[in-house]
Amino acid sequence: MGQLVVGISDLKIALQPDTLITYALGSCVGICLLDPVSKVGGLSHIMLPAKSVAPTDSNVFKFADTAIPDLVRKMEQRGGQRMRMKAKIAGGAQMFGTPGGGNNPMWQIGQRNVESVTTVLRGLGIPIIAQDVLKNYGRTVSFDPANGVMTVRSLNKSVVEF
Repeated sequence: MGQLVVGISDLKIALQPDTLITYALGSCVGICLLDPVSKVGGLSHIMLPAKSVAPTDSNVFKFADTAIPDLVRKMEQRGGQRMRMKAKIAGGAQMFGTPGGGNNPMWQIGQRNVESVTTVLRGLGIPIIAQDVLKNYGRTVSFDPANGVMTVRSLNKSVVEF
């Protein structure tokens, strides 16, 4: 059984017995998608909410609005069907205080990432069935397409399975 590592601004597809893992989800969001019939799973580690934030950046895996549709497309190429896909998400933390303690949305990147991921998934007709988002701590996420379990590990926190 292989464990495929998904880096920051990256995504990968897995079929059983392979599993997926991504580290260092601070304000970033990890999106686990599964077609429970074909057992095709995918994990995307997005860094920013939308390509419009950095229009000259060519890495489509970095942005929620470009990475998630690409993840779905790659899963479909491996036998998944979007109408059966379910999502589990984690991350989107506010890791540091905002300058001056204000509520300027520009500094609330974790919240903006979660909102964008939710909007993109809704637009694709993919329900979010579990989530561990926001708060103020980082996460490591592993995902097993064989059983659909997303495991979230955080420093000084209990391990949580969804």
